[in-house]
Amino acid sequence: MTSDIPPQLNLDARWDACHDLALRRCIYSSFAGVASAFVFFKGPVTRWATVAFATGLGVGSAFADCSHIMEGAFPNLRRPTGSHSQTTNLELRTEEQP
Repeated sequence: MTSDIPPQLNLDARWDACHDLALRRCIYSSFAGVASAFVFFKGPVTRWATVAFATGLGVGSAFADCSHIMEGAFPNLRRPTGSHSQTTNLELRTEEQP
């Protein structure tokens, strides 16, 4: 049975690819974090921090690749260019003490 939906409009296949990519990268980076934590660090806090950092790298890279797969369907979280001028024009008002 063939589908008449063009591949660029087939959201099911793209979501499946994103879920597969995110799951694999999260698991693989977590395993890499666990292995490097046991090799390089002794304390439990630094080991957990290493695992969390590695997992975050995997999730971040999966999000970046999924946004390319979805062709920009995810929101762009960059700071707008006009917001810097708004924050610099704020004035601090202080009350003078007698």
